[in-house]
Amino acid sequence: MRYPTRVRHLAFLLAIAATAACTSGPRPADDSSYVDELAADRVTKDKFLAEGLESPIPAGKKASLLPLKYFPADPALAVPARLKLQNDRPVFEMPTSTGTIRRMQLVGVLEFTLSGQPMTLGAFVEEGTRQISTLFVPFADQTTGAESYRAGRYLDLNPTATGYYTIDFNRAYNPYCAYNAAYECPYPPPANRLKLPVRAGEKAPDA
Repeated sequence: MRYPTRVRHLAFLLAIAATAACTSGPRPADDSSYVDELAADRVTKDKFLAEGLESPIPAGKKASLLPLKYFPADPALAVPARLKLQNDRPVFEMPTSTGTIRRMQLVGVLEFTLSGQPMTLGAFVEEGTRQISTLFVPFADQTTGAESYRAGRYLDLNPTATGYYTIDFNRAYNPYCAYNAAYECPYPPPANRLKLPVRAGEKAPDA
């Protein structure tokens, strides 16, 4: 698997609310509605992490880690992107937080503009995946290791028929190893390290 089953479980819980931000089409025209929706999703996530049977946060750490910390919501950091597919789906070996290796296939490269600069991020699936249900986009940026989690952050994108997406960095989330070292989390590859700060989404737990 490309990341823990529990991460995908949480993504499923938030899928309905996150669909507009993670798939094709522009963000909502009404920024206030967008911010309100984002805030509601974060409350839902905190509730799951506090009360859910599959929460990765140890009971003794919930008081200090919750509610999760976020950068202020910024609708300008939900940006349109185009996925340039890779016909051969090359395999990448991604080191993980536990010292193991995850073998991931590159489905394509997302091309977009952020803060006026052209950027790219690779979108991956687990090696051998035939039916793609989610694109895994791990990334790091110039906040990584300071304001945001040292191992990088993740985005999940639902595949589209058009190849056009919205990358919503406000929905960037920490891997579960940020809360519990027992979890295995792949690190973003060098090509997915953005050369600018992305002050959106989840902050480091100790920020």
